Amino acid sequence: MTEQTHQRKAEVRALARLAGDELGGAVGGIASVHRAIAGRVFAAVRLGVGPAAVPVEVVHDAIADSVYRIVSGTAVTAGRLAAKTADLPGGEVPSRTVFGAGFLGALQGLIGDSLEDARPILAGPMTLRVDGDPVAPEQIGNYVAQPSSRVVVFLHGLVETEHAWRLGGRTSYAEGIEQDLGYSTLQIRYNSGLHISENARQLSALLERLVAHWPVEIEQLSLVGHSMGGLIARGACFDASESELAWVRKVRHLVCLGSPHLGAPLEQLVHYASAALVRVPETRPFGRLLRRRSAGIRDLRHGSLVDEDWHGADTDALTRRAIREVPLLDGAAHYFVTASITRSPRHPLGRIIGDGLVLTPSAAGRNRARRIGFDDSNGLHIPAANHFTLLNHHAVYEGLLTWLSTAPDPATADRAAK
Repeated sequence: MTEQTHQRKAEVRALARLAGDELGGAVGGIASVHRAIAGRVFAAVRLGVGPAAVPVEVVHDAIADSVYRIVSGTAVTAGRLAAKTADLPGGEVPSRTVFGAGFLGALQGLIGDSLEDARPILAGPMTLRVDGDPVAPEQIGNYVAQPSSRVVVFLHGLVETEHAWRLGGRTSYAEGIEQDLGYSTLQIRYNSGLHISENARQLSALLERLVAHWPVEIEQLSLVGHSMGGLIARGACFDASESELAWVRKVRHLVCLGSPHLGAPLEQLVHYASAALVRVPETRPFGRLLRRRSAGIRDLRHGSLVDEDWHGADTDALTRRAIREVPLLDGAAHYFVTASITRSPRHPLGRIIGDGLVLTPSAAGRNRARRIGFDDSNGLHIPAANHFTLLNHHAVYEGLLTWLSTAPDPATADRAAK
């Protein structure tokens, strides 16, 4: 059996088992809602007819519980049986196809931290990717025809993969940069359900290996991240600086596209909504479902980049915990791109919704309470655009060409990092 055949079977069977378990769990949630509603109905009936309703309630509960137990058990058993036999005859490894990778990327973003423990084959470590295939940093020289001393690394966002940069089937930023600037570009795929700080450490370790094994001496390393990817890039630079790793001294540019440096309102809304839903029996299963969201999503509540922001904390507590402000990398130029669905970010709707997921002040790293330290002149705003538009937009690309071909101004870089 070849390595790819083994990988394909393992992924398909893990997905089949997961589907069965999730369906079984969903049936259990429906049963809880049914039981809660029925309980209120029978309570009202008892007020009218008295104890005579009790035998009917007992029979109802027994039958309903048995039915739900059978359906749930059947779903789980079917998933386990499918996991033993499922395969895609003659097919490719799901994680190495655009569709399969996209599905797994979304799955990882939602529950990637639990997959890391329960089904690691569906989580996977952070890797360099070339045409969908994972490539070790020690072997990357075999895949680059003309390695440049200037390297640009792209990091996708939550529930995405490296394929997201080709939004709409258009030429990606990486392809354009290689053609127009002659730089080498690299794509990274990671499990976006993990804590941002965990992915930052993985990125730091990966880049240390990359710099050590790149075919030529790297003179300029640039990081471009969309959404969560920008936060991971910042976290990796901080982690590497603290550990005094060699690779971080090569970083000259860090570009964040729609990154929620001050947090994402949707995650904040879900956090409070889940707390409200679990208080009522009829909605408790929905609240528990929302609370299953991954550690990576939870980190977006306030833009947490380090372990101390979440380690030992009650993740469901409503009280806000202090967030450590991580400084920008000294000596590197930092750029940010914001967007709003309205033509003006000052439009009332634009202020409330931003780009649909991230508000303009958060992507710019400044509000009344916090300021990340970006230089205002290093920012770009894209009007009438949504969060995912930033993955492939001509104005963003023009900005990248200018920024990545400009050496950081020492005074500006030092001022921004303070």
